[in-house]
Amino acid sequence: MARYSAFIGRLVELQYRAGDSRLSASATLLADSGRSIFLGQNHNQNGQRKIFRWEIPYHCIIRVDAAVNLENPAPSSAPHVAEPSAATSEPLQANAAHAGAGSALVAIADRPNPA
Repeated sequence: MARYSAFIGRLVELQYRAGDSRLSASATLLADSGRSIFLGQNHNQNGQRKIFRWEIPYHCIIRVDAAVNLENPAPSSAPHVAEPSAATSEPLQANAAHAGAGSALVAIADRPNPA
């Protein structure tokens, strides 16, 4: 079931995880697949209108809010969805720690002190 389908076509502000970083974004929610959301942002490049699109999996989403558009303010009953709960955040952090490509932490034990 799509968790964020109420936001489709609306400008949203969200926070999400990318590896060990916590990022913020403000973009239009284009679609919700049930596993991830798809965002889009319009911009002009060399006089041509371009759309930058990206996908954020559900397990990386921290918080999604309807953005306040000063030209067309959103109604006060705008939905707010906070993800994930404290019970599920620990495994996500552990998975993010293992997401590095080939990086590993090696413990050094019984190393002699330089004199």
